Amino acid sequence: MEEAAELGNYLPLSFKSPKEQEYIEFLWDAFETNYTHSKYQFAFLAYHMLTMSFVYFNIWQIKQTEPRDFAMGLIGFGRDIEKSLLEATSPFVFSTVNERSILRFLKLIACDNGKIGTYVKLVDDRNDTAHPNGNIFFSTQAALDTKITEILRVVDEIQAHSKPVIEHCYREFLLQNHDPDERAYPDPADQIREILIHENYLSQKDIEICRGFDIETLATQPGHEHMRELHEVLRTKYGSDDASGAV
Repeated sequence: MEEAAELGNYLPLSFKSPKEQEYIEFLWDAFETNYTHSKYQFAFLAYHMLTMSFVYFNIWQIKQTEPRDFAMGLIGFGRDIEKSLLEATSPFVFSTVNERSILRFLKLIACDNGKIGTYVKLVDDRNDTAHPNGNIFFSTQAALDTKITEILRVVDEIQAHSKPVIEHCYREFLLQNHDPDERAYPDPADQIREILIHENYLSQKDIEICRGFDIETLATQPGHEHMRELHEVLRTKYGSDDASGAV
């Protein structure tokens, strides 16, 4: 159970609506309840849904940060699906697309076909588990724990591939939000919380990437001193030790 909780560090610190947050909390509750009552097959289903939510949030970040690449990734989808995804206002809109197909977007962050094939296997495992085929694939805690270890390896791999997207997102945030007289929230902490984290569904793992950003690469930009202030507030307020109470 303790290892399984690590997935929470890859999920958003803040959501755009209470409904979205309630959904993620519901999935965690479903996982924990089934896990503690030895209903491991159903615990896996809830954990898989949390994992796919993580994938949706990552694809959303691509859509927000690299819209041209995202549009290119829609090649091959039907016109109605293409329109729906381009106009999406929530990451959960991606759930309307077959999970195997949505994983293709991970090519935009340099996940090759071999890796995506591994990720698709997790979808196949879910499909096998969810159908009434007379099999209990996860009848023991050990079996589920092994699968959770595999899932977390995949999640961490996808997160590593997402690093350039998060760095680009953060760089643009600093460039566009440094002026306290022009931005939405004069207080740096408010601006970080509402505009950076909230709008981009950033996770604690995403924040760790932002905290490691080399602020000196923006040293020649106008307003660099305010960018440095934002960066220092982020580093201080969202250190990994303080993640649970960050937002």
